[in-house]
Amino acid sequence: MNSDILNAVFMTLLIICAYVVMRMKDLLYAVILFGAYSLVMSLIWLELNAPDIAITEAAAGVGMSTIMVAVITRTRRREK
Repeated sequence: MNSDILNAVFMTLLIICAYVVMRMKDLLYAVILFGAYSLVMSLIWLELNAPDIAITEAAAGVGMSTIMVAVITRTRRREK
């Protein structure tokens, strides 16, 4: 029962993060929210008893977020 509620909360957070990232105009904030999306996704994998995939998702999310932040801060491009 608690696992079902936790999965529903995680899925709701995942959908909210995905929608906000899609609508975000500022690229830096979009990357930060993408990191939150990756964190929630890794928590979902962990809840589904797949710790190897959860660790991979967390590492890939951190790596991609770091690369995207570096590129964005270097180009200083922000949409209006």
